[in-house]
Amino acid sequence: MSLGEDILRVRRDVAKLHEQLTRYSLVIWTGGNISGRVPGADLFVIKPSGVEYDDLTPDNMILCDLDGVVIPGSEGSERSPSSDTAAHAYVYRNMPHVAGVVHTHSSYATAWAARGEAIPCVITGQADEFGGEIPVGPFAIIGDESIGKAIVETLSGHRSRAVLMQNHGVFTIGSSPRDAVKAAVMAEDVARTVHLSLQLGTPIPIPQDKIDALFNRYQNVYGQGADPATDTDSQADSATDAVTGAAAGQTDPTNPSGVTA
Repeated sequence: MSLGEDILRVRRDVAKLHEQLTRYSLVIWTGGNISGRVPGADLFVIKPSGVEYDDLTPDNMILCDLDGVVIPGSEGSERSPSSDTAAHAYVYRNMPHVAGVVHTHSSYATAWAARGEAIPCVITGQADEFGGEIPVGPFAIIGDESIGKAIVETLSGHRSRAVLMQNHGVFTIGSSPRDAVKAAVMAEDVARTVHLSLQLGTPIPIPQDKIDALFNRYQNVYGQGADPATDTDSQADSATDAVTGAAAGQTDPTNPSGVTA
């Protein structure tokens, strides 16, 4: 596949995946964004700033380099990219295994972020998906790479694909844009369920060895698998361990997050 074809595919994927953010009530109005890395190139595609979700199309997605600079003359380049572009760019520069980034202000996850509190691992679905707690990063200013730096630093050493940014919202990473969207959906579900549990009493923590076993099973055994020759998401799905850290001992134990900064 040529570079032009790869860019078009990522444009289509990123534009289409924004429908999932509204489907699962993770965003309101024009808030939130998805980006996707262009394979084999120092480029990514991201949502334009302030455009309503019903108006998002492949040709108004914005192509940027890994410094967050819009590629002149590319489709959509007359528009301004998302206000979080610098954060996405920082993640792509410093986490080369990441191919998708999502940001939302989903209600329950953002409520935890407003408290500056990590979400403890007290349900098996969270152990499956995130391999432990969903961590919280520090307050950071919107518009420059401060948020991206905080994301990378907070997820270093974590298997979680989600991070709560204090007083702001949630960012998720993935081995594809679709994988990052799934993480955003699951992070909100976890945030809601654990919140409800706290209203009823004191949740029971899951022991670390059980978390490890659940995570390993879900990441390496669960599901039907796919034919790499026919499933466009197969490489992304098989790369989940790289994104989530030291799953099943398959990554460098001294650098489980894959951060290169």
